[in-house]
Amino acid sequence: MRGEASSWDWPHHILWEDFSAMFGPFENEMLTDFGESDSQEAMRKALLAAEKAFGRSYPLLIGGRPETGHGEIHSLDPSDGRTVVGRVAKASKADVDRAVGKAWEAFGPWSATGAEARARIMMRAASIMRRRRLELDAWEVFEAGKPWPEADGDVAEAIDFLEYYAREAVRLGQGVPVHRIAGEDDQAFYQPLGAGAIIPPWNFPLAILTGMTSAAIVAGNTVLLKPASATPVIGAKFMEVMEEAGLPPGVIQFVPGDGGEIGDAIVTHPQIRFVSFTGSRDVGLRINRLAATHQVGQRWIKRVVAEMGGKDAILADETADTNALVEGIVASAFGFQGQKCSACSRAVLVDSIYDEVARRVAEKTQALVIGHPKDRKNDTGPVITAEAQKKIQGYIDAARADATMLAGEGSVPAEGYFIRPTIFGDVDRHSPLAQEEVFGPVLAMIRAKDFEEGLEIVNDTEYGLTGSFYSNRRDRIEHCRQHFAVGNLYINRKCTGAMVGAHPFGGFNLSGTDSKTGSPEYLLHFMQMKSVAEKL
Repeated sequence: MRGEASSWDWPHHILWEDFSAMFGPFENEMLTDFGESDSQEAMRKALLAAEKAFGRSYPLLIGGRPETGHGEIHSLDPSDGRTVVGRVAKASKADVDRAVGKAWEAFGPWSATGAEARARIMMRAASIMRRRRLELDAWEVFEAGKPWPEADGDVAEAIDFLEYYAREAVRLGQGVPVHRIAGEDDQAFYQPLGAGAIIPPWNFPLAILTGMTSAAIVAGNTVLLKPASATPVIGAKFMEVMEEAGLPPGVIQFVPGDGGEIGDAIVTHPQIRFVSFTGSRDVGLRINRLAATHQVGQRWIKRVVAEMGGKDAILADETADTNALVEGIVASAFGFQGQKCSACSRAVLVDSIYDEVARRVAEKTQALVIGHPKDRKNDTGPVITAEAQKKIQGYIDAARADATMLAGEGSVPAEGYFIRPTIFGDVDRHSPLAQEEVFGPVLAMIRAKDFEEGLEIVNDTEYGLTGSFYSNRRDRIEHCRQHFAVGNLYINRKCTGAMVGAHPFGGFNLSGTDSKTGSPEYLLHFMQMKSVAEKL
């Protein structure tokens, strides 16, 4: 990756007020209105352009130099399971070792560049993503299987992360207010940690990857980025954006590869200072365990930032607006085929509204149109891999014996990894379907005798990421604010769709370290405070 020489030389002392005035206050990126004919036509052109680029090879990037790696990841379109979207070079353990060395070489000059200079690169990257937005949308449709609105929302969130963290880095770069002792010059400020690892998921292949990576580097660190093996082409597109934005070589080492082959090598490397991970509970726990083990030559306790999924629930009492409730359940459960850590996996309804709401949710779900998401008329696309399809189908088959299927019958496309959105009614609260993260388009509907039992049910899980409560009872709403045990609670709205800056995102318990992405505190995971006192 070729960085501009000036990237290392920009002035270091722009005040936060000056930076804020230059770029204005943070605002969330508007979503594309695909109801407009011009937007539809532009998106179709972007999809055709992406198809023409299928099969292209993408290299590793180590120290800014492209390398062929050791083998290739053939990234497939999950809508047919055959089309090669791109061929991405695979890194070996030896490549990882070299990449760590190059990251530390770049760390010194990058950390000394100054927060406002680093922030300017993030702002430029946001502008480039905005210009290339429909192109990036198209790659998400093909490589991740996202319908148009979901793909566009992912790219918009990536832009939000770049813009938000740029501003936060400059603010934090102003130092920490301290009480001054007479006869001393007392100061406290934040410093970056060093070289770390970024291990993002496939389900938000640009937004989460961008947020995790940009937060670490705008704070002054350098990183090894290992994109998810199911969506490495989108990771390569992110690297193109950062190169165009003028990121100096070596700040990001792009090292795709199999988790089983290089994942442990990255996490356990004695020169890796921190690990930022988003993914499954089991992998997150393994990373936390490996990172906690001191390695020969390691001079620190590694930091782990982990987001690890959820078993999210929507709770509704007898006072709920059932029209809004039905819309919220279907959108939360089946948006992007339920492949979100925030997806509604359980709908817990009090007995008096259960039958009506269950019937209406099932009818609305059964009407969803399934097919390749490149066609705008299709509401739901495929799940990500054949392995995911098999796992999800296993949950469906097992649940047939214990619960009533309310929706899910019918055909799906013969090719690709499709699962029809499925609902089971009167699910036992302790069953696997009610307790385990399915990560697919399967909803468990659970009957509660009253609000108190419903709240007990939604909290009866090892996870604690998102949840929703639909009610017009103020006392119950206030009770849920304190006692609905999730990191992100929504009142009278769906439990997906956290917005950067407005909804700091992260969960309790085995949902992770509650890192709160998109918040004023997130960058602090990648920094350490230093106090300096000089006697006068």
